[in-house]
This record gives sequence, structure tokens and C-alpha cells, in this order.
Amino acid sequence: MADEESSVPAEGEMEATQTAEPEGAGAEAPPADAEGQPEPEAPETGDQGPTEPAEGAEKTEEKTEEDKPEAEPTKTEGTKEAPTEEPAQDAEGTTEGEKPPTPAGSRPASQAGSARGSKPPTPAGSKPGTPQGSKPGTPKGSKPPTPKGSKPPTPTGSRQGTPRAGSREGSARASPEGEKPGSRQGSTGKERTGSAGKERPSSAGKDRPSSGKDRPPSAGKDRPSSGTARPSSGRSRKSSAASQKSALAGSAGKPPSGKASPVAPGDQSVEDTKPTTVGGRYTPASRKSEITEEPIPIDALNMVWSFGLNKRVPAINMTDEQRRLVLYTCAHTAVLYDYSNNTQKLLQGHCNMISSTCVSEDRRWIATADSGQNSMVIVWDSYSCIPVQTLFDPHVGGVTTMAMTPDAKYLVTVSAAQTQTVAIWDWTTESDAPICQAELDPAYGHQSYILFNPEDPTELVSNSESQVIFFSWKGGKLEYYAPELDDSTFNRAVGQYSQSIFQSNFGTRAFTATSVGNIVVWDSKRPSSEAPTSSNDATKKALKLVRLQDRAITVLTTTDSYIVTGDVMGHVKFYDDQLTMINWYSDFDLGPVNALSFMYMPEFITDVAESSDFPPDATIAASKFVVKDFIVGTATAVMGHVRADGTILDVLLLEHDAAVHAICTHPTEPRLCMGSYSGLLKIWDYEQKEVLVSRQFDRGNMIRCVAFDPTGLILAAGFMDGSVRVLDALTLDDEVSEPFRYARDSVTHCCFSHDSNFLATADADFTVSVFRTGRGQEEEAWVYLGRHRAHYKLIESLMFGMELDTNQPRLLSLGRDRVMVEYDLGNSGKDDLRLLSQDRIEQSAVPSCMAWYPPVTKESFIVTANSQYKLKLYNTTTKMCRKTLLGPTYGAPVQKVAVLPTTGSPIEYRHLAYITTDKVGLHILPADGNPHKAMALIAHPTGVANLACSYDGKYVFTAGGEDCTAHMWSVSLKSLDAACSLGGENLIPFYGLLDGGREGEFFRELEDYFYYAQIRSQGVDATIDREVSTTIPLSEVPYVMRALGFYPTEQEIDDMLNEVKFSKYVETGQYVTHIDLGDFIKLYINHRPAFGLSPIDLQKAFEILGVDSEDGPAIDRGSLLDLLQSKGEHMTEAELAEFLTTLIGMNPEGGSSELGPYDTDQGTNVLEDALPRDFTAVSFAADVLGFQLYAPSTARPTTASTASNTAEDL
Repeated sequence: MADEESSVPAEGEMEATQTAEPEGAGAEAPPADAEGQPEPEAPETGDQGPTEPAEGAEKTEEKTEEDKPEAEPTKTEGTKEAPTEEPAQDAEGTTEGEKPPTPAGSRPASQAGSARGSKPPTPAGSKPGTPQGSKPGTPKGSKPPTPKGSKPPTPTGSRQGTPRAGSREGSARASPEGEKPGSRQGSTGKERTGSAGKERPSSAGKDRPSSGKDRPPSAGKDRPSSGTARPSSGRSRKSSAASQKSALAGSAGKPPSGKASPVAPGDQSVEDTKPTTVGGRYTPASRKSEITEEPIPIDALNMVWSFGLNKRVPAINMTDEQRRLVLYTCAHTAVLYDYSNNTQKLLQGHCNMISSTCVSEDRRWIATADSGQNSMVIVWDSYSCIPVQTLFDPHVGGVTTMAMTPDAKYLVTVSAAQTQTVAIWDWTTESDAPICQAELDPAYGHQSYILFNPEDPTELVSNSESQVIFFSWKGGKLEYYAPELDDSTFNRAVGQYSQSIFQSNFGTRAFTATSVGNIVVWDSKRPSSEAPTSSNDATKKALKLVRLQDRAITVLTTTDSYIVTGDVMGHVKFYDDQLTMINWYSDFDLGPVNALSFMYMPEFITDVAESSDFPPDATIAASKFVVKDFIVGTATAVMGHVRADGTILDVLLLEHDAAVHAICTHPTEPRLCMGSYSGLLKIWDYEQKEVLVSRQFDRGNMIRCVAFDPTGLILAAGFMDGSVRVLDALTLDDEVSEPFRYARDSVTHCCFSHDSNFLATADADFTVSVFRTGRGQEEEAWVYLGRHRAHYKLIESLMFGMELDTNQPRLLSLGRDRVMVEYDLGNSGKDDLRLLSQDRIEQSAVPSCMAWYPPVTKESFIVTANSQYKLKLYNTTTKMCRKTLLGPTYGAPVQKVAVLPTTGSPIEYRHLAYITTDKVGLHILPADGNPHKAMALIAHPTGVANLACSYDGKYVFTAGGEDCTAHMWSVSLKSLDAACSLGGENLIPFYGLLDGGREGEFFRELEDYFYYAQIRSQGVDATIDREVSTTIPLSEVPYVMRALGFYPTEQEIDDMLNEVKFSKYVETGQYVTHIDLGDFIKLYINHRPAFGLSPIDLQKAFEILGVDSEDGPAIDRGSLLDLLQSKGEHMTEAELAEFLTTLIGMNPEGGSSELGPYDTDQGTNVLEDALPRDFTAVSFAADVLGFQLYAPSTARPTTASTASNTAEDL
């Protein structure tokens, strides 16, 4: 009994551990092996056998919590304090202190890794710092228990959970609720998925993997979820220590030599000599348990829940006699949803949208695949949610569909390229190549479905909408045959193909469903008198065309002895082997069926008691129609579970089936509002993961944006047709009798003032509209005030603020036209919305968003982000640009920012949440250009549409737009602080951004320029004694910048000088007139182009301004001189003459800035003779700028390295 009790983890542990089982599965091992299947080999453990139970181990296990003495903290010199928990026992009853020695090269099971932070990519020409971290192992308690004295099975030839060495993308992992996302940004600008490791399981043989049965050990290097927590030392239940024994029982088979033993983040042993860190700060080991009860997650953002589902990837029923699970996908994440307990386990590892999933017959093994650049196929253990194999780049362009043999031995994948390739893989071996593959003729159409013959894995069938193909493989050779079938074959319309299956017990016979309700019956080419045989022959022909119904059949599958169809009407029908209908379900009303999947029950009994409520079948005998429970997925993102006994339909998921752009959070409660183009509006309790209220608007009412008012009682919704609705936030009923219809295009933004008296909206017609609360009973709750078209390009941001002295609301908008507009609400009247100011805030960059900067400084700022990877701070009153800072550089500029709310934190301790094209990240404030202050993760591969933060700052939400999903991310600020501290303090992060770093040649040149600037400021020809100091005058800053290769515009120079000049004005009331070397380096890093100048920019300018010629786009001399004087920042003729003559070498280097007065008349006269009549991009770069723009043999860079080098020259 003690052993049985010890296999049940405590409730707290169940929720905290990474791979804790969903309730309903209990802690029992998977079902026993199917008869006739070989048991796979366990990992090799050298000569060590199972350890015999230590004497008295059972007695220790059966003690109650009260009887056990509390463990005293023990200290060892130079080590951390040992955990205060009781020693866990392994499967043999042996305590940790009594375990045999760990194999050579492996770590003790209690050794913990340290958190490591993420680091952004480094701009071109810079040297990044490289904060290092360590990967913790697999947490204790993360594996299901194994019968005492036995070793859990592992897929033959694999080391469970051991990623391949040299991983390009990191290591894949599963994350239960509260875990980190599956992708991280590396230091080179290329995103790194926290996903499937590169090393494949070892090749210990080629026997087929187990069909189910015992769960794998946790040996290997897979990094556990950052949300994994240690069991607390104060358990009040008997199962506390017993659950630890149960967890260790899952690792009874010792890890292979040289591999790390599984550990949980935060576990420490006396052998561990690393100092304890909390948030990147060293903490005495004796105080560790006082400061934090749970280990700090590795990533600052960890995905904990996915709202929505990908309706294009069919859901799979993972339910068996122990579990109640369903598998579906959300963007780049696979979700194992326990519908009995309303919990999710997130399988994260892909950096593209998941395009296909498949499972083994016993639901033990899951395979997920994606399509796109750096695609992968990952095989997971569904019990432990650990990746056991990863196939990198299986096809060019990724995978469009795949299938697995019932015994999980082989995988077949079909590429997503235009010319498709079919490949068969033995994923249990070390091989990086498929067993066999074949290239398909593009004329066959895009093959979107493939299936193994369950009775003969050497046969397969696939189909596109126009062609069915049969495959046969043997001895490393894949052959296929595409039989011809058209409307003339049977003189009837065939229709488009949807899915194909092999008929059980009928040899090589196969069926294909079509869009006109037909079933095509295929069989081998043979004489009609010959009996059907199981032949390994792909040549088949259409025997007959059976008309089953009028409507399209979208799903074709089998269960037991039945053939099952689903159609566009939402009907599910069951047929026997002769295609005679046995039963049907026509009243589900869920929408067009795109997935049918039955629970796994290997010993299904059709003889049921008379008291059961199975429906009668359609035969004359009207016998009870007994089938397994199944799930139904539809094309409208609805998933239902059907209990056959009683024909009970439970709707598991009712999600958005169109783009999700509208999300917002409640100002004081854990509520998330989501709206989509399908017209569905839902409010979630995101802590309880349940829908509080929803409303389905009429077709065509596509929701584009939503916003709560500060009281949380009113909700505004903007629609694509330009209408605006004001709703009750509790019931979603209309507050106004008719929606406002003043906008001529879609409403893109909406927001409320801080006092809830004003509502403002922005639309795609570049117009801002304002509404106010009604006054008196004669007016409605909300009335229209006015609108103004102050922009000539799309409005990117709209926000309310407060006047600093009067607390009156302020309204500002920012557009792609680079103009920030403030509206005069106090003096506006009915149909008269007035403007207070219009300020152009950018020269060449395009602003993308703005927000109120939190009060981390004494001066009040507005923060903006632009297309050149910069963050800018503007004074809220004067709109002067006060600071320009290097922003996050994660593949794309920042698209939206939101200040993370805080409760109880110091006012200086604030953070900024942001999104880029496909990522979500956090940034520590105050921003100063330090790249280690920011992190980012892939949030939605197809694009992030919106961002919202919870009222308490604990969660960040992202909307995926076209992927119809939203993700919920938990925030761990200590992880971000720890990652930042690893990058160094003061100037160390900025030295890393200089080419060559602190010891490089670039830095030595910078010092020389800095000292020469001091000489210039005192006069080059002066004979008096020089005064050498650590600062230079601000007037010398532009010259040093240009000497370093950064050529700022006059406006950029003013911004730089003002930034330094007013940097201490608020504190001291005085201007700064000099700058030291450290501040100059920061100024240079923050203002220079994030990725240098590109020759492509010069080429584009000539393509736009020039005319076609034999040598490419060209501009004549007169037009070029006119453009240089009249466009952009204007230059006088004298200035232009001086600059050009200096560039072409006709004037001493330095010009008037070095040599004093310059004779402009002479320069103007020689320009006409010195400059060619026409300029191309190449000639302008060579003759005027003085460097080779392109290789001599071509007008464009031949390689990426060529382009990079010329960019540095620029």
C-alpha cells in the first residue's frame, strides 16, 4: 500500500511541476504493451543494475508528516545550503543519500542550473556582450511513476529527452500552465526557439517503439519549463515525501554515462558550489527559502495559456481510460487540453505556424510539424510532454501534412514546396536522412492528406483535390502510382477529393471521399475473378463510384468496423464495410466538420448492459449502436465531445474563426476582452480560464478594436464598417440605442479619458472622432462631439492623458505622416473638434506608436518608437525631443508599446512591454540604450496584431491577427533583471556594441578623435600650453561623430546637442556645455543607425529619382545639384560647392571647418568641369563619395558578405 500511495503526487506539486499529469490520468503508468509488440530497450546504464531497497526504507516512507522530524539546514564550506525537505526515495525505496554513485560525467540529481537571460541581437559592426547561463535539467517529479524495480521504456534507439548536440534552435519543451514560451531571441538577431534539441536519440537498435505503456525516464539535457517549482518543505500531507519517491521512480533507469541527471530549477546539493542568485543578485544560501518559495523562471515571459485554436489543423482525441485530453494547435504551439480539469499543457518548440500533427495509435507519441524557414518535425511523449526527437529542415519550405504508423515506428512527411517531396523516416535512429523519398509531379496538385495502411505500413495513400496517389516502399525505395479518374470514367461527376483511407480486412482496397458526396472505391489491378490479396503493389484503379449523399464529405475515417464520414452540414454518419448506413448524428449543429477522432480503447466491448443509453442503429433489428466516444472539430473553430452512451454533446471550445485584432484588459479585475472579424465578442476570466459573457454580432460586424473605460463598467467596440458601439461591460448590452456611424472607414483605435467623460476613436480615413457622456435626461448616455482629419496618413496611435496642473484630459494622436497632434477638448463644441498643436517629430523615420512614459524621471515624457529601431522621449509640454535611445533590435522595429502596470513596486522599478512584427518582449526602464535591458520571444509567427497588459502587471496578452488566437504570458521581472545584470553595468554593455570592443582599434581611434577635438576647441595653430581634460565642448560633437563615420543631419545634431544640454536642467537649472568620453559613447551608440548604412538605400534613391539608362537608373548633373539644394535640409549654393569640391579632392581636406574661410566662387566655377554629366549609383559612390559601392563585375552585391562590407564602408 505504501508503494501505491507514493505514486500519487500532492496537489501542489501536480500543478507546479513541468510535466505534471492532468487530473484524470492519475499517476498510474500507461497501459501495458499490446500483445505481439516488442518491448523497446531502456537506456544503457553501464554495469549498474537496479539498486536494492535500503533497510528501513519502507518504514520511512509510511511515516506521516507530523511524525517526521523537520530537516535541519546543513552547510558545507563553499557550498549552498541543502534543501530542508526530506530525502526523496527512488523506485527501490533508497533515499538520495544511499544511492549508488552517479555514472561518470553526470551531475547529481539535486544539482541545479542557474537562470539565464535572453539577449537582443547586436547592430552591425558591433561586438555584443555574451551573458552566459546554464540549462537546468529535467525537474524531479516531472515523469510518471514506474512499477517498482522496473526501468521505464524508451523508444528503441533513443535516449529519452536528449536533444541532438549542436542544436541550431535550442531545445524544445512542453510547458504546462505557467511555463515559458517556445522561442527565444539570440544575440545575433536570429530567433532561437526554446525547443527541440539538435541531437537525436541514440541508435540502440531499430526495434519499434513501445505502443504505449510505460512512461520514459527523464534522462537527458532537455531544459525544463521555467515555471517548474520545487515541492515546499512544509507539506501537510503524507504524499509529500511519497510523491518525491514516485517522481524518482520515473527515473529508475540511470541516465547514460556523460549525461546530466534530471534536476529541478532551485534544487541544490552540498556539492553545488555556485552562489544563490535572486533576480541576478547574490543571496546567502541560508536565506534562500526566506526570499523566494519558487525558483525564478529562466525567461521573463512565459506562455501560460492559449486562447483560440487553428481550425486548419484537425484536432486529435487523446482520451483513453486514464486521461481526458484533446490535441490541437494555436499558432506555433501544440496544446494538450484536459477538458475535464480545464488545464493546458503547451508543447513549444516551433518558430513557424504548425501545419500538421499526428499521433500513434495508442496516443503515446505525438508528432508536430511546421512549414516555413527553419522548419522542424518534433516527436513528443504525450505522457511526459518531453520532445524525444527532432528532424531539422525535413523539406525545403517545411511540411504540409504527415502521418505516423500505428506502432509509431515510421513517419511520412509531404513537403510544402510547389514541387512536393514525400519522405519516410525512421525517427528512432540517429540518421539525418529519410529511409526513402520520392518527388511528385506538380501536375498532381498539392497533396494535402496522407495516410499509412494500418494493416501494412509499406503502403500509403495521399490525395490533393484533383489526384489520388498510392505509394509502396520496400528496401529503401519509394514507388508511387497515380491512377486516372475523371467524370468520363463512370459518366458521373467525381468532384474534388478530400480524404482517403484503407479499408480494414479487405487487403489493398481504399476509399476516397469527394466534394459531391461520392466515395471512390480503389483496388489493385487484377482480374475480377482473383481474390483480393495483401500485395505490396501501388498500382490501383477505381472500381466504382458510390453516391452516399448530395453534400460534400469533408472527413473520412474509420473506427472499429465502421467507416465514418463528416460533411459540410455538420452531420456524422457511420457505414459498414459495404457502405450501408448504420447510424448518423444530424443534430449537433456545430458547423462543417473538419475533424473526427475517437478515444483510444484497445479492448472496446460492444456488449453493453440493457440499462445503457446507446441509440439504436438503423438496421431492422434496431440493435444498440455502440461506439467509442469521439470529438468533432469544425471549420468554424468549434470543438465538441460526444459521449456515445446517451448521445450527449459537450461543447469543449467555441473560438474565433476569423482574425483577432481586438483585445483589452479590465482596469481592476482579471478580465480579458477579445473580439474578432467573425463578430464574436468574449470576456474571459483569465485566472479561472472561463468565459464570463459573450455576444455574437450579426454577420459582417467585424470587430477591430475594443477598450474598457477606467471604471471597468463601459466597453467600447470599433468595427470594420466604421461603426462604434458603447456596451455594458457586464452584459455586453448596448448603452446607446444605435451605434455611432460617423467614420467612413474601419475604426482602428478607441480609448477613454481618465475621468470616463470622453471617448475617442481613430479610423483608417485618418480621422479622429470624439464622443462625450450625455448631460441630462434629454440626451443619451453617450453623444457625438466632433471629428477632425488632422493627418494625411494612417493614424498609428491614439491616447488620452492628463494636464499636469489641472487634471483635465488631453488627447493626442500620432500618424505615419510623422506628425503628433494634440486636440483642444476644452474649447471644442458640437461638430467642432479643435486642434491645440501639430508637431512634426521625425525627419526620415516613421513613428509606429507612443505612450506616456512612467515617472521614473523628474521630467514628464512621451515615449515613441520608430522604424529605425529607436525609442524617443519628447517633453510632454514643448514636444521637444529630449532623448534618442537605441531600442530593441529583434528582427523588426517596435510596433506597439505599453507601460507595465505595477502594484507596490518602487516608482523607479518600471518596465515596458512591446511587440514587433512577430515577437513580444519586455524592456527595463529607464531606457538608456543598453541592449541587455530588453528581451523578446516569438509570439505569433504570422504577425502580432495587438498587445495588452493585466491591471496588476503580472500578465501580458498578445493577439495574433490572422492566426485567430491570443496568448497569455506570465511576467517574471526578476528573470529580466538577472539577464540584464549578466550583461554588465555602466559602460560595459556599450563597449560591447563598438566594433572590436573596449580593446579594439575603433575605440583607440575614438580616443584619438576625442583628444584632437580638445585641440581644435583650443585652436589648431595656438602656441600656448594645451589643457588636456576628460571632456570636450558640445560644439565639437558633430565633428567627432562624422569622423567616426556617422553623418547626422542638422536636425539630428540639434537633437543630440539638446539632449546633452538639457540633461541636468531639471535637477540643477543649468545647461551642460561639455561631454565626457563615456557619455559620448552612449550618445554615439544611441544616435547612429542601428544597422549602419546600406548601399541598397543609395540604389533605391537613384531608382526613385533617376531615369533608366544603359548603366541603370541615372540622374543628370543639373537635377542632382537642384535636388541637393531644394530637398530635405536645404543647402546654399556656396555650401554645396564647398562640400562637393572637398569630396572630389579639389579642396584641402576639412574645408572651412578646419582651414577657415573658403573661396566659394572658385569652387562653383570648377564644379561644372569636374562633375560628369550623368550620375548612377555606382559612379556617384566611386567619383564623389570615394569608395567602391559594388563589385566591378556587377551592378549589385554578389553575396551577403559583399553587401555587409560595403555597408561598413558607407
